[in-house]
Amino acid sequence: MTQTVTLYHNSRCSKSRAALALLQVRGVKTHVVNYLDTPPSVEELAVIFRKLGADSVRSMMRTKDEQYQQLGLDNPDLSNEDLLRAIAATPKLLERPIAVAGDKAAVGRPLENIEALL
Repeated sequence: MTQTVTLYHNSRCSKSRAALALLQVRGVKTHVVNYLDTPPSVEELAVIFRKLGADSVRSMMRTKDEQYQQLGLDNPDLSNEDLLRAIAATPKLLERPIAVAGDKAAVGRPLENIEALL
């Protein structure tokens, strides 16, 4: 693969470290975004969401995280835009890792999802 893969990464997460290692072993050019240090904007998150091809932004959120519950994000009346704003404001809520390659993206849980992008 000659295309650069963007990896939304948290170095404290074992799955995220495994995804980065997978990309490195495969020799894939990788742009690492430490999203806790450099949070993506609502617009950037919307692009990732479209590339995931999912129905709900919740597919890219840590729905079992305590903050998700505390912020009332399990409310079914919230729109995808509301959820994107919540992730932008609280980047810890972004599921990890997420790999983006061209017009596709995948949440790396399981890691095979990222392998399918390559």
